[in-house]
Amino acid sequence: MSQIRFGTSGWRGILCEDFVLENVRIVTQSIADHIISAGIGAQGMVVGNDSRFLGERFAREAATVLAGADIPAFLCDRDTPTPVISFELLRRKAAGAINFTASHNPAEYNGIKFSPAWGGPALPETTEDIERRANAMMGEVCYRSQPFEMAMKQGMIREIDPRSDYCEALAALVDLKAIADSGIAIAVNPLYGTARGYLDTMLRQAGVPLVTMNDYRDPYFGGFPPEPAQGYIADFIERVRSEQSVRLGLATDGDADRYGVLDEDGTFIEPNYVLALLYDYLLRVRGLRGAAARSVATSHFIDAVATLHGQEVYETPVGFKYIGEFIRDGKILIGGEESAGLTIAGHIPEKDGILACLLVAEMVAVEGRPLKDLLADLYRRVGQFHTSRTNVRLTPELEAGLADKLANPPSHLRGRKIARLVAIDGVKFFFDDGCWMLFRKSGTEPVVRIYCEAESAAQLRELSTAARDFVLE
Repeated sequence: MSQIRFGTSGWRGILCEDFVLENVRIVTQSIADHIISAGIGAQGMVVGNDSRFLGERFAREAATVLAGADIPAFLCDRDTPTPVISFELLRRKAAGAINFTASHNPAEYNGIKFSPAWGGPALPETTEDIERRANAMMGEVCYRSQPFEMAMKQGMIREIDPRSDYCEALAALVDLKAIADSGIAIAVNPLYGTARGYLDTMLRQAGVPLVTMNDYRDPYFGGFPPEPAQGYIADFIERVRSEQSVRLGLATDGDADRYGVLDEDGTFIEPNYVLALLYDYLLRVRGLRGAAARSVATSHFIDAVATLHGQEVYETPVGFKYIGEFIRDGKILIGGEESAGLTIAGHIPEKDGILACLLVAEMVAVEGRPLKDLLADLYRRVGQFHTSRTNVRLTPELEAGLADKLANPPSHLRGRKIARLVAIDGVKFFFDDGCWMLFRKSGTEPVVRIYCEAESAAQLRELSTAARDFVLE
Protein backbone atom coordinates (compact mmCIF):
# COMPACT_ATOMS: atom_id res chain seq x y z
CA MET A 1 0.00 0.00 0.00
CA SER A 2 1.14 3.55 -0.68
CA GLN A 3 2.00 5.84 2.21
CA ILE A 4 -0.58 8.32 3.50
CA ARG A 5 0.53 11.90 2.86
CA PHE A 6 -1.46 14.98 3.78
CA GLY A 7 -1.02 17.99 1.49
CA THR A 8 -2.12 21.58 2.02
CA SER A 9 -5.79 20.52 2.20
CA GLY A 10 -5.73 16.91 3.37
CA TRP A 11 -5.02 13.47 1.94
CA ARG A 12 -6.13 12.91 -1.64
CA GLY A 13 -5.89 9.91 -3.92
CA ILE A 14 -7.32 8.25 -6.99
CA LEU A 15 -10.42 6.16 -6.41
CA CYS A 16 -9.85 2.38 -6.51
CA GLU A 17 -6.06 2.86 -6.45
CA ASP A 18 -4.99 4.30 -3.10
CA PHE A 19 -8.28 5.90 -2.09
CA VAL A 20 -10.09 2.72 -1.03
CA LEU A 21 -12.30 1.76 1.90
CA GLU A 22 -9.53 0.07 3.86
CA ASN A 23 -7.31 3.15 3.73
CA VAL A 24 -10.28 5.35 4.61
CA ARG A 25 -10.89 3.24 7.72
CA ILE A 26 -7.21 3.42 8.68
CA VAL A 27 -7.02 7.20 8.27
CA THR A 28 -10.27 7.63 10.20
CA GLN A 29 -8.91 5.50 13.03
CA SER A 30 -5.71 7.56 13.09
CA ILE A 31 -7.80 10.74 13.35
CA ALA A 32 -9.86 9.13 16.13
CA ASP A 33 -6.68 8.22 18.01
CA HIS A 34 -5.41 11.78 17.58
CA ILE A 35 -8.67 13.14 19.04
CA ILE A 36 -8.67 10.64 21.89
CA SER A 37 -5.08 11.53 22.78
CA ALA A 38 -6.24 15.14 23.18
CA GLY A 39 -8.98 14.01 25.57
CA ILE A 40 -11.84 15.54 23.57
CA GLY A 41 -13.44 12.50 21.96
CA ALA A 42 -16.71 12.94 23.86
CA GLN A 43 -17.35 16.20 22.00
CA GLY A 44 -17.97 14.19 18.84
CA MET A 45 -17.04 14.87 15.24
CA VAL A 46 -18.88 16.24 12.22
CA VAL A 47 -18.65 13.97 9.15
CA GLY A 48 -19.58 15.00 5.62
CA ASN A 49 -18.80 14.59 1.94
CA ASP A 50 -18.93 16.45 -1.35
CA SER A 51 -20.75 15.27 -4.51
CA ARG A 52 -18.10 12.81 -5.72
CA PHE A 53 -18.45 9.09 -6.35
CA LEU A 54 -19.03 7.05 -3.17
CA GLY A 55 -18.98 10.13 -0.95
CA GLU A 56 -21.85 8.93 1.23
CA ARG A 57 -20.34 5.45 1.53
CA PHE A 58 -17.00 6.81 2.69
CA ALA A 59 -18.71 9.16 5.16
CA ARG A 60 -20.80 6.31 6.62
CA GLU A 61 -17.70 4.13 6.99
CA ALA A 62 -15.88 6.93 8.79
CA ALA A 63 -18.85 7.39 11.11
CA THR A 64 -18.87 3.67 12.00
CA VAL A 65 -15.15 3.75 12.80
CA LEU A 66 -15.63 6.82 15.00
CA ALA A 67 -18.53 5.09 16.76
CA GLY A 68 -16.32 2.04 17.31
CA ALA A 69 -13.81 4.35 19.00
CA ASP A 70 -16.58 5.79 21.24
CA ILE A 71 -16.57 9.13 19.43
CA PRO A 72 -20.06 10.39 18.50
CA ALA A 73 -20.46 11.20 14.79
CA PHE A 74 -22.70 13.97 13.44
CA LEU A 75 -23.26 12.75 9.88
CA CYS A 76 -24.45 15.28 7.28
CA ASP A 77 -27.58 14.06 5.50
CA ARG A 78 -26.49 15.12 1.97
CA ASP A 79 -23.39 16.28 0.14
CA THR A 80 -22.29 19.37 2.05
CA PRO A 81 -20.02 22.36 1.31
CA THR A 82 -16.67 22.46 3.07
CA PRO A 83 -17.42 25.85 4.68
CA VAL A 84 -20.72 24.51 6.04
CA ILE A 85 -18.93 21.60 7.68
CA SER A 86 -16.45 24.04 9.23
CA PHE A 87 -19.32 26.23 10.47
CA GLU A 88 -21.18 23.25 11.95
CA LEU A 89 -18.04 22.03 13.69
CA LEU A 90 -17.70 25.39 15.46
CA ARG A 91 -21.43 25.71 16.17
CA ARG A 92 -21.50 22.32 17.89
CA LYS A 93 -18.15 22.84 19.62
CA ALA A 94 -17.16 19.44 18.24
CA ALA A 95 -13.72 17.91 18.51
CA GLY A 96 -13.17 18.09 14.76
CA ALA A 97 -14.58 17.24 11.35
CA ILE A 98 -13.85 14.67 8.67
CA ASN A 99 -14.82 15.83 5.19
CA PHE A 100 -14.62 13.56 2.15
CA THR A 101 -13.65 15.93 -0.63
CA ALA A 102 -11.00 16.44 -3.27
CA SER A 103 -12.18 20.03 -3.77
CA HIS A 104 -11.38 21.13 -7.35
CA ASN A 105 -9.45 17.97 -8.35
CA PRO A 106 -10.74 15.87 -11.29
CA ALA A 107 -13.56 13.36 -10.83
CA GLU A 108 -11.30 10.31 -10.37
CA TYR A 109 -10.00 11.74 -7.07
CA ASN A 110 -11.41 11.77 -3.59
CA GLY A 111 -9.87 12.86 -0.34
CA ILE A 112 -10.11 13.28 3.41
CA LYS A 113 -9.87 16.74 4.89
CA PHE A 114 -9.53 16.92 8.66
CA SER A 115 -10.48 20.09 10.50
CA PRO A 116 -9.54 20.37 14.19
CA ALA A 117 -11.72 21.96 16.86
CA TRP A 118 -10.78 25.55 15.91
CA GLY A 119 -12.46 25.13 12.52
CA GLY A 120 -9.68 25.76 10.04
CA PRO A 121 -7.68 23.28 7.96
CA ALA A 122 -5.35 21.19 10.11
CA LEU A 123 -1.87 22.61 10.64
CA PRO A 124 1.27 20.58 9.77
CA GLU A 125 1.93 19.41 13.33
CA THR A 126 -1.57 17.90 13.39
CA THR A 127 -1.44 16.20 9.99
CA GLU A 128 2.05 14.88 10.68
CA ASP A 129 0.74 13.12 13.79
CA ILE A 130 -2.19 11.66 11.83
CA GLU A 131 0.13 10.54 9.02
CA ARG A 132 2.46 8.83 11.48
CA ARG A 133 -0.39 6.97 13.13
CA ALA A 134 -1.95 5.95 9.80
CA ASN A 135 1.25 4.69 8.21
CA ALA A 136 2.07 2.67 11.33
CA MET A 137 -1.28 0.87 10.91
CA MET A 138 -0.84 -0.12 7.26
CA GLY A 139 -1.37 -3.83 6.67
CA GLU A 140 -3.09 -4.37 10.02
CA VAL A 141 -6.71 -4.53 11.14
CA CYS A 142 -6.41 -1.72 13.64
CA TYR A 143 -9.93 -0.32 13.84
CA ARG A 144 -13.17 -1.53 15.38
CA SER A 145 -16.21 -0.38 13.43
CA GLN A 146 -19.66 -0.36 14.97
CA PRO A 147 -22.44 -1.48 12.61
CA PHE A 148 -24.17 1.59 11.18
CA GLU A 149 -27.77 0.76 12.21
CA MET A 150 -26.69 -0.23 15.72
CA ALA A 151 -24.69 2.99 16.09
CA MET A 152 -27.70 5.00 14.92
CA LYS A 153 -29.99 3.31 17.47
CA GLN A 154 -27.48 3.92 20.27
CA GLY A 155 -27.08 7.58 19.32
CA MET A 156 -23.40 7.25 18.43
CA ILE A 157 -24.24 8.32 14.86
CA ARG A 158 -26.76 11.10 14.31
CA GLU A 159 -27.80 12.44 10.92
CA ILE A 160 -27.87 16.23 10.77
CA ASP A 161 -28.93 18.97 8.36
CA PRO A 162 -26.59 21.95 8.92
CA ARG A 163 -27.98 24.14 6.12
CA SER A 164 -30.38 26.47 7.95
CA ASP A 165 -27.95 27.50 10.71
CA TYR A 166 -25.19 28.21 8.19
CA CYS A 167 -27.46 30.20 5.88
CA GLU A 168 -28.78 32.24 8.80
CA ALA A 169 -25.23 33.11 9.84
CA LEU A 170 -24.28 34.04 6.28
CA ALA A 171 -27.33 36.27 5.93
CA ALA A 172 -26.01 38.28 8.89
CA LEU A 173 -22.71 38.89 7.07
CA VAL A 174 -24.12 39.93 3.68
CA ASP A 175 -26.74 42.55 2.74
CA LEU A 176 -29.12 40.33 0.78
CA LYS A 177 -31.76 43.07 0.78
CA ALA A 178 -29.40 45.46 -1.01
CA ILE A 179 -28.74 42.82 -3.66
CA ALA A 180 -32.45 42.27 -4.22
CA ASP A 181 -33.33 45.98 -4.12
CA SER A 182 -30.76 46.75 -6.83
CA GLY A 183 -32.76 44.67 -9.30
CA ILE A 184 -29.68 43.01 -10.80
CA ALA A 185 -30.08 39.55 -12.31
CA ILE A 186 -27.38 37.03 -11.41
CA ALA A 187 -26.25 33.81 -13.07
CA VAL A 188 -25.25 31.03 -10.65
CA ASN A 189 -23.21 27.93 -11.52
CA PRO A 190 -22.42 25.45 -8.70
CA LEU A 191 -20.49 23.22 -11.14
CA TYR A 192 -22.58 20.16 -10.18
CA GLY A 193 -21.23 20.46 -6.64
CA THR A 194 -22.31 21.09 -3.09
CA ALA A 195 -23.37 24.76 -3.38
CA ARG A 196 -26.68 23.54 -4.84
CA GLY A 197 -29.41 24.64 -2.47
CA TYR A 198 -27.14 27.16 -0.76
CA LEU A 199 -25.97 30.02 -3.00
CA ASP A 200 -28.90 29.78 -5.42
CA THR A 201 -31.52 29.31 -2.71
CA MET A 202 -30.30 32.20 -0.57
CA LEU A 203 -30.41 34.60 -3.52
CA ARG A 204 -33.74 33.31 -4.79
CA GLN A 205 -35.39 33.54 -1.37
CA ALA A 206 -34.12 37.12 -1.06
CA GLY A 207 -35.94 37.96 -4.29
CA VAL A 208 -32.96 38.17 -6.65
CA PRO A 209 -33.69 37.24 -10.31
CA LEU A 210 -31.58 34.17 -11.09
CA VAL A 211 -30.32 32.20 -14.05
CA THR A 212 -28.90 28.83 -13.00
CA MET A 213 -26.97 26.11 -14.78
CA ASN A 214 -25.13 22.91 -13.84
CA ASP A 215 -27.25 22.85 -10.68
CA TYR A 216 -27.67 19.11 -10.33
CA ARG A 217 -25.34 16.45 -8.97
CA ASP A 218 -22.92 14.95 -11.49
CA PRO A 219 -19.88 13.09 -10.06
CA TYR A 220 -18.16 13.57 -13.45
CA PHE A 221 -18.58 17.36 -13.15
CA GLY A 222 -19.52 17.70 -16.80
CA GLY A 223 -16.19 16.22 -17.89
CA PHE A 224 -14.00 18.98 -16.43
CA PRO A 225 -12.32 19.45 -13.05
CA PRO A 226 -14.86 21.17 -10.78
CA GLU A 227 -12.79 24.34 -10.60
CA PRO A 228 -14.37 27.71 -11.48
CA ALA A 229 -11.29 28.79 -13.43
CA GLN A 230 -11.58 30.47 -16.82
CA GLY A 231 -10.45 27.42 -18.77
CA TYR A 232 -13.14 25.13 -17.33
CA ILE A 233 -16.28 27.29 -17.47
CA ALA A 234 -16.64 28.15 -21.16
CA ASP A 235 -20.32 27.18 -21.06
CA PHE A 236 -20.92 29.57 -18.17
CA ILE A 237 -19.06 32.42 -19.86
CA GLU A 238 -21.18 31.96 -22.98
CA ARG A 239 -24.37 31.80 -20.92
CA VAL A 240 -23.60 35.08 -19.14
CA ARG A 241 -22.72 36.75 -22.43
CA SER A 242 -25.95 35.58 -24.05
CA GLU A 243 -28.31 36.52 -21.21
CA GLN A 244 -28.96 40.22 -21.75
CA SER A 245 -30.48 40.74 -18.30
CA VAL A 246 -27.60 39.18 -16.34
CA ARG A 247 -25.22 41.60 -14.63
CA LEU A 248 -23.02 39.14 -12.76
CA GLY A 249 -21.94 35.48 -12.94
CA LEU A 250 -21.08 33.55 -9.78
CA ALA A 251 -19.60 30.04 -9.66
CA THR A 252 -18.29 27.75 -6.94
CA ASP A 253 -16.04 24.70 -7.08
CA GLY A 254 -17.01 21.13 -6.24
CA ASP A 255 -17.04 21.58 -2.46
CA ALA A 256 -17.92 25.32 -2.56
CA ASP A 257 -14.81 26.60 -0.82
CA ARG A 258 -13.58 28.42 -3.97
CA TYR A 259 -15.29 30.94 -6.20
CA GLY A 260 -15.29 32.16 -9.79
CA VAL A 261 -16.66 35.55 -10.85
CA LEU A 262 -17.78 36.83 -14.27
CA ASP A 263 -18.60 40.42 -15.15
CA GLU A 264 -21.80 41.20 -17.05
CA ASP A 265 -20.13 40.64 -20.46
CA GLY A 266 -18.69 37.26 -19.40
CA THR A 267 -15.21 38.59 -18.58
CA PHE A 268 -13.52 36.39 -15.98
CA ILE A 269 -12.31 38.42 -12.99
CA GLU A 270 -9.15 36.95 -11.48
CA PRO A 271 -9.40 36.00 -7.77
CA ASN A 272 -6.43 38.30 -7.06
CA TYR A 273 -8.54 41.20 -8.29
CA VAL A 274 -11.68 40.07 -6.47
CA LEU A 275 -9.77 39.96 -3.19
CA ALA A 276 -8.48 43.53 -3.62
CA LEU A 277 -11.88 44.84 -4.74
CA LEU A 278 -13.69 43.31 -1.77
CA TYR A 279 -11.12 44.57 0.71
CA ASP A 280 -11.45 48.09 -0.68
CA TYR A 281 -15.27 47.79 -0.58
CA LEU A 282 -15.33 46.63 3.04
CA LEU A 283 -13.05 49.50 4.09
CA ARG A 284 -14.36 52.30 1.87
CA VAL A 285 -18.09 51.59 1.63
CA ARG A 286 -18.93 49.52 4.71
CA GLY A 287 -16.54 51.56 6.85
CA LEU A 288 -14.96 48.52 8.47
CA ARG A 289 -11.36 48.53 9.66
CA GLY A 290 -8.81 45.77 9.93
CA ALA A 291 -5.71 44.18 8.47
CA ALA A 292 -5.58 41.63 5.66
CA ALA A 293 -3.71 38.35 5.25
CA ARG A 294 -2.64 36.73 1.97
CA SER A 295 -0.40 33.89 0.92
CA VAL A 296 3.08 34.52 -0.43
CA ALA A 297 1.82 33.57 -3.92
CA THR A 298 -1.02 36.10 -3.89
CA SER A 299 -0.94 39.48 -5.65
CA HIS A 300 0.28 42.56 -3.78
CA PHE A 301 -2.78 44.39 -5.13
CA ILE A 302 -4.32 43.92 -1.70
CA ASP A 303 -1.19 45.44 -0.13
CA ALA A 304 -1.73 48.59 -2.18
CA VAL A 305 -5.34 48.75 -0.97
CA ALA A 306 -4.16 48.32 2.62
CA THR A 307 -1.62 51.14 2.22
CA LEU A 308 -4.30 53.42 0.74
CA HIS A 309 -6.49 52.88 3.80
CA GLY A 310 -3.70 52.78 6.40
CA GLN A 311 -3.98 49.06 7.14
CA GLU A 312 -1.50 46.20 7.59
CA VAL A 313 -1.01 43.02 5.52
CA TYR A 314 0.27 39.69 6.83
CA GLU A 315 2.06 37.35 4.40
CA THR A 316 1.71 33.60 4.98
CA PRO A 317 2.93 30.35 3.43
CA VAL A 318 0.63 28.77 0.83
CA GLY A 319 -2.31 26.98 2.47
CA PHE A 320 -5.44 28.55 3.90
CA LYS A 321 -4.73 27.06 7.33
CA TYR A 322 -2.21 29.84 7.91
CA ILE A 323 -4.71 32.54 6.97
CA GLY A 324 -7.34 30.80 9.07
CA GLU A 325 -5.19 31.28 12.17
CA PHE A 326 -5.40 35.06 11.74
CA ILE A 327 -9.20 34.89 11.43
CA ARG A 328 -9.39 32.59 14.46
CA ASP A 329 -7.31 35.01 16.52
CA GLY A 330 -9.28 38.10 15.41
CA LYS A 331 -6.28 39.78 13.78
CA ILE A 332 -7.65 40.51 10.30
CA LEU A 333 -10.72 41.77 8.46
CA ILE A 334 -10.19 39.65 5.35
CA GLY A 335 -7.93 36.83 4.24
CA GLY A 336 -7.44 35.30 0.82
CA GLU A 337 -5.36 33.40 -1.69
CA GLU A 338 -4.75 33.70 -5.42
CA SER A 339 -6.35 30.27 -5.78
CA ALA A 340 -9.79 31.72 -4.95
CA GLY A 341 -9.94 31.17 -1.20
CA LEU A 342 -11.47 33.92 0.95
CA THR A 343 -13.11 34.59 4.30
CA ILE A 344 -13.79 37.59 6.53
CA ALA A 345 -13.85 38.49 10.22
CA GLY A 346 -16.84 37.13 12.09
CA HIS A 347 -16.98 34.03 9.91
CA ILE A 348 -15.20 30.66 9.83
CA PRO A 349 -11.39 30.36 9.65
CA GLU A 350 -11.82 28.46 6.39
CA LYS A 351 -12.25 29.56 2.80
CA ASP A 352 -15.86 30.00 1.74
CA GLY A 353 -16.81 30.33 -1.92
CA ILE A 354 -20.48 30.90 -1.11
CA LEU A 355 -19.65 33.86 1.12
CA ALA A 356 -17.25 35.26 -1.48
CA CYS A 357 -19.91 35.12 -4.20
CA LEU A 358 -22.50 36.83 -2.00
CA LEU A 359 -20.05 39.59 -1.04
CA VAL A 360 -19.28 40.24 -4.71
CA ALA A 361 -23.00 40.41 -5.44
CA GLU A 362 -23.48 42.93 -2.62
CA MET A 363 -20.56 45.02 -3.86
CA VAL A 364 -21.88 45.18 -7.43
CA ALA A 365 -25.41 45.93 -6.21
CA VAL A 366 -24.40 48.69 -3.82
CA GLU A 367 -21.82 50.30 -6.12
CA GLY A 368 -24.16 50.09 -9.11
CA ARG A 369 -21.32 49.53 -11.56
CA PRO A 370 -19.87 46.54 -13.48
CA LEU A 371 -16.82 44.87 -12.01
CA LYS A 372 -14.55 46.12 -14.80
CA ASP A 373 -15.50 49.69 -13.92
CA LEU A 374 -14.80 49.06 -10.25
CA LEU A 375 -11.45 47.52 -11.16
CA ALA A 376 -10.49 50.45 -13.39
CA ASP A 377 -11.37 52.85 -10.59
CA LEU A 378 -9.23 50.95 -8.10
CA TYR A 379 -6.36 50.91 -10.60
CA ARG A 380 -6.61 54.71 -10.80
CA ARG A 381 -6.30 54.94 -7.04
CA VAL A 382 -3.53 52.42 -6.32
CA GLY A 383 -1.88 51.49 -9.64
CA GLN A 384 -2.10 48.41 -11.84
CA PHE A 385 -1.19 44.83 -10.96
CA HIS A 386 -0.86 42.03 -13.52
CA THR A 387 -0.21 38.47 -12.39
CA SER A 388 0.47 35.03 -13.87
CA ARG A 389 1.09 31.48 -12.74
CA THR A 390 2.79 28.82 -14.85
CA ASN A 391 3.94 25.27 -14.12
CA VAL A 392 7.25 23.89 -15.37
CA ARG A 393 7.82 20.14 -15.21
CA LEU A 394 11.20 19.23 -13.72
CA THR A 395 13.58 16.49 -14.76
CA PRO A 396 15.93 15.30 -11.99
CA GLU A 397 18.67 17.44 -13.57
CA LEU A 398 16.49 20.55 -13.72
CA GLU A 399 15.33 19.99 -10.15
CA ALA A 400 18.90 19.76 -8.84
CA GLY A 401 19.95 22.78 -10.88
CA LEU A 402 17.02 24.87 -9.65
CA ALA A 403 17.77 24.02 -6.03
CA ASP A 404 21.32 25.27 -6.51
CA LYS A 405 20.18 28.45 -8.28
CA LEU A 406 17.69 29.30 -5.56
CA ALA A 407 20.27 28.62 -2.83
CA ASN A 408 22.73 30.93 -4.62
CA PRO A 409 20.58 33.50 -6.45
CA PRO A 410 22.13 35.99 -8.88
CA SER A 411 22.22 39.75 -8.21
CA HIS A 412 20.43 40.49 -11.50
CA LEU A 413 18.02 38.63 -13.76
CA ARG A 414 17.57 39.78 -17.37
CA GLY A 415 18.79 43.25 -16.49
CA ARG A 416 16.61 43.60 -13.40
CA LYS A 417 18.31 44.00 -10.04
CA ILE A 418 17.09 41.61 -7.34
CA ALA A 419 16.47 43.93 -4.41
CA ARG A 420 15.55 41.31 -1.79
CA LEU A 421 14.50 37.71 -1.25
CA VAL A 422 11.66 36.17 0.75
CA ALA A 423 11.76 32.45 1.61
CA ILE A 424 8.49 31.97 3.50
CA ASP A 425 7.36 29.22 1.11
CA GLY A 426 9.57 28.73 -1.93
CA VAL A 427 11.85 31.61 -2.95
CA LYS A 428 10.47 35.01 -3.98
CA PHE A 429 12.60 37.51 -5.88
CA PHE A 430 11.70 41.19 -5.47
CA PHE A 431 13.15 43.50 -8.14
CA ASP A 432 14.02 47.15 -7.73
CA ASP A 433 11.27 48.16 -10.18
CA GLY A 434 8.55 46.67 -7.95
CA CYS A 435 8.02 43.43 -9.91
CA TRP A 436 8.40 40.00 -8.28
CA MET A 437 8.55 36.31 -9.08
CA LEU A 438 8.08 33.28 -6.83
CA PHE A 439 9.44 29.77 -7.40
CA ARG A 440 7.57 27.14 -5.37
CA LYS A 441 7.92 23.39 -5.86
CA SER A 442 4.85 21.20 -5.83
CA GLY A 443 4.66 18.76 -2.95
CA THR A 444 2.94 16.06 -5.03
CA GLU A 445 4.57 16.09 -8.48
CA PRO A 446 7.91 17.07 -10.15
CA VAL A 447 6.72 20.57 -10.98
CA VAL A 448 7.80 24.06 -10.00
CA ARG A 449 5.08 26.69 -9.87
CA ILE A 450 6.16 30.11 -11.04
CA TYR A 451 4.19 33.16 -9.92
CA CYS A 452 4.94 36.59 -11.37
CA GLU A 453 3.58 40.09 -10.87
CA ALA A 454 4.27 43.32 -12.76
CA GLU A 455 2.76 46.75 -13.35
CA SER A 456 1.78 46.12 -16.98
CA ALA A 457 0.91 43.22 -19.27
CA ALA A 458 4.09 43.81 -21.28
CA GLN A 459 6.26 43.73 -18.16
CA LEU A 460 4.51 40.56 -17.03
CA ARG A 461 5.29 38.79 -20.31
CA GLU A 462 8.96 39.72 -19.99
CA LEU A 463 9.07 38.64 -16.35
CA SER A 464 7.33 35.32 -17.00
CA THR A 465 9.73 34.50 -19.84
CA ALA A 466 12.73 35.38 -17.67
CA ALA A 467 11.45 33.20 -14.82
CA ARG A 468 10.86 30.22 -17.09
CA ASP A 469 14.28 30.61 -18.68
CA PHE A 470 15.83 30.80 -15.21
CA VAL A 471 14.48 27.30 -14.49
CA LEU A 472 15.28 25.76 -17.88
CA GLU A 473 18.71 27.21 -18.68
